[in-house]
Amino acid sequence: MGSDDETPQGASDETKRKFREALDRKKQQAQGRGEAHLDGESAVHDAHGPVTHQREFRRKSG
Repeated sequence: MGSDDETPQGASDETKRKFREALDRKKQQAQGRGEAHLDGESAVHDAHGPVTHQREFRRKSG
């Protein structure tokens, strides 16, 4: 029964190791992203177009 007690702990350690590796991979991928804001520009350009048109509100007629 001693080996049965070690199996869940071993599986738990293996799971923790896999999660740690996945987190490390995720951090490595995220390092390249997120640095675009350092140049002071947004990633989105001309999202709304010209702002020359003012909104028109009309009263209901009926």
